[in-house]
Amino acid sequence: MFTRTSPVRIAGAALAGALLATGTGTAALASPAPAHRQVARHIPYTAATVAQNADGTVTLTWNAPGVRHVTVFAGTAQDRISHERPVATASGKATVTVRNLGTADRWWFELVPDRGRPLTLADRSLHLASAPNFRDAGGYRTSDGRWVRMGVLYRSGDLGKLTDADVAKLKRLGVRTVYDLRTPAEQAASPDRLPAGARSVTANVSGTAGTDVSITSPEAAARMMVDGEKAMVSSASGRAAYGSLLAAAADPRSANLVYHCTAGKDRTGWASAAILTALGVPRATVRQDYLASNTYRAAENAAVLAQLPPAQAAIYKPLLEVRPEYLDAGFDEVAARYGSFDRYLREGLGVSGAALRRQLLIG
Repeated sequence: MFTRTSPVRIAGAALAGALLATGTGTAALASPAPAHRQVARHIPYTAATVAQNADGTVTLTWNAPGVRHVTVFAGTAQDRISHERPVATASGKATVTVRNLGTADRWWFELVPDRGRPLTLADRSLHLASAPNFRDAGGYRTSDGRWVRMGVLYRSGDLGKLTDADVAKLKRLGVRTVYDLRTPAEQAASPDRLPAGARSVTANVSGTAGTDVSITSPEAAARMMVDGEKAMVSSASGRAAYGSLLAAAADPRSANLVYHCTAGKDRTGWASAAILTALGVPRATVRQDYLASNTYRAAENAAVLAQLPPAQAAIYKPLLEVRPEYLDAGFDEVAARYGSFDRYLREGLGVSGAALRRQLLIG
């Protein structure tokens, strides 16, 4: 029984996801392309999202400055978009809701502008009840106007609770490589359920650091999370794990790839932050993606806290959440140890940002 003065005791693999410290070249052109050809190659969207609603409808929002008309086509895969009949048409800045799509593992939408290149997106969430934080790592715009490909790289929490239907869905979606960022103890406590033929790779971020600690205040819990974020950047185990993962993400032979930890928010969160930053996604967008775990995990977190006395829930809450200061601690550690993110990639992780961009960017 918890008392107001007793510390919160966090032990074992079941909660280790909250304990971080403890845990082709392009050919040169002889002359510039005509202006109209440059426009044709450019993806004009500065923002675009797809969100599946509870009633089965899908809401699309976009902004494409200079575009007067956008036609939307849909399909059940990126390479199976039907162009027989559009599902929506609107102006260059619009929000539309598409209805009566029918059943599919995942609906994809091609946004075709009257000038410039089309953009194909899907809802980022895979809507797996057994893994609510399973989502596409792509679909974000970079600072130079390119977009991170969707459907090739996914992030998630524990895959040990996947249902048979969820495993079958991942098989149909082509998942063939899974990077497990957890410790051996976590893996033993909740072994991954993988699609048949998928390759599993262990990339233990936390190494041999312990996960049995006592915390006596919310402030101490938050400090532990900050220290954990720094350790993911600086520790030998963290550098080896993330170096291996980012090298695989840059290798087309590894797609489609899933990387995950226990909650899909801390070790997985830094993985996504590192990949998106390497691709040139703005820091504000990287932070948005990181903090989205609070939304995807809201029901799970609330259920855990509801089982605790208020004083203990207050101490435990920082461990369940992601906060801006946690992510900032990781970037601060990169700056302190390497001076720049490019040097972190090269010297800390031994990977090429250019290789990642070739594999994961469009536009």
